[in-house]
Amino acid sequence: MLLKLRPLSLHLLALSIVPLSAATAASAASAPALDAAVRQRAELLVRNGSNASIVIALTDGKSSAVYGFGRAQADSNTVPDADTVYEIGSVTKTMTGLLLADAVVAGKARLDQAVADLLPGYTIPTFEGQKISLLDLATHFSGLPRLPANLAPADMSNPYAEYGDEQMRAFLGSHALAHRPGTVFEYSNLGYGLLGTALAAQAGSSYEDLLQAQIARPLGLRSTSNFVTPAMLARHAQGHTSDGKPTPNWDLQAIAPAGAVHSDARDMLIYLQSYMNKTGAAQQLAVQAQKSVDGGNGAKVGLAWMIDQAKGQSYAWHNGQTGGYASFAGYTLDGKRGVIILSSTASDVDALGLASLVPGTLPPLKKATPLPKEIAIAPSELAQYVGDYALAPQMVLTVRQGPDGLLVGATGQGEAPVYPSAKDRFFYKAVDAQLEFQRDRKGLITGLVLKQDGQAIPAKRKP
Repeated sequence: MLLKLRPLSLHLLALSIVPLSAATAASAASAPALDAAVRQRAELLVRNGSNASIVIALTDGKSSAVYGFGRAQADSNTVPDADTVYEIGSVTKTMTGLLLADAVVAGKARLDQAVADLLPGYTIPTFEGQKISLLDLATHFSGLPRLPANLAPADMSNPYAEYGDEQMRAFLGSHALAHRPGTVFEYSNLGYGLLGTALAAQAGSSYEDLLQAQIARPLGLRSTSNFVTPAMLARHAQGHTSDGKPTPNWDLQAIAPAGAVHSDARDMLIYLQSYMNKTGAAQQLAVQAQKSVDGGNGAKVGLAWMIDQAKGQSYAWHNGQTGGYASFAGYTLDGKRGVIILSSTASDVDALGLASLVPGTLPPLKKATPLPKEIAIAPSELAQYVGDYALAPQMVLTVRQGPDGLLVGATGQGEAPVYPSAKDRFFYKAVDAQLEFQRDRKGLITGLVLKQDGQAIPAKRKP
């Protein structure tokens, strides 16, 4: 919801087309064609620096084609292809949802089963005696927040690295649910971390081992893992923050089932085809609509997968974003069209994903707003703005002083620089968003206001 920044650094443009098939190489003529508007937009995004690289993989359920744009590495002209590895972020949740579906189909779990049954050593919060079920977690109706309040990253470029099982247990043991499980949709990374932890505990393994045993090996996925092997590292695209700066990969512990997987387009196409071709009962269960999502637009949620419609076409989808990458996975429910999009910049690619599934839905680019005039502020003056500012209970803006000015990071996201336009006023160069710091009568900074997309969101400074 916060700060979808557009980086400004320029990159060379390149394009590759790699036809694929589940069995044999398909000819370029028979491979699924990329919509012209999507191609033009992807070319523009890498040319203007909004995305360092983009891979768009299309499939009709049998034959496939992979289209690569930009550069996988800044010091190389290598065009990304079917074997370039990316962080897939929250698309990982669909794999965790599939692990749940597999356990249900195998008779090892029930959707209405309390998560506490699988984790007897944990204290799981309840609401007036009602327990959180596995279905509640899988559909984001658990009542748990998006992120735990005790997530306090020491390094904003790797925010989940130190959040382990001990920290998650401590939060769950002291947290009070604000509403009854099953009643309110609230997207929760924490909830999916808990779901994956529970499923792994039931199986007597780690989440990674369960992922490999139940999904990766059966489907023949050779480059899909929570951990980057040396072979994967050699093919891994360099990640970039939303303003185009290189950033390290994320390390996730307790929250890994919500977004830790690395993969490539070749593997992700096979994974997507397993749903499109209704490979097993687990895949079919995973995309069954379980709950309606608030908002009145008809969207529903399955086991992680979102179920929606555009121009009368029903489709299932999920997106993902980490500090340096963005992703999209989706397919039309008639099984005729599927797409995987992987990007090495933390700038969402959802519009490309939907337009690849349903042509004619790509919105026009917004006209750039002229930037404010930047002024100079002495480094010694910048120190007064450093601190944590709470936008919401689980969303904090952390302001720190870098070598070239102020850097601002939101909980669970990467950092981006801001630039002064006046005393107490700063702006982002890559998006129409500003920060205005507020002072009390003594002149001490007590908070800020984030202005973006026509909204003004106040945030109090934390002690």
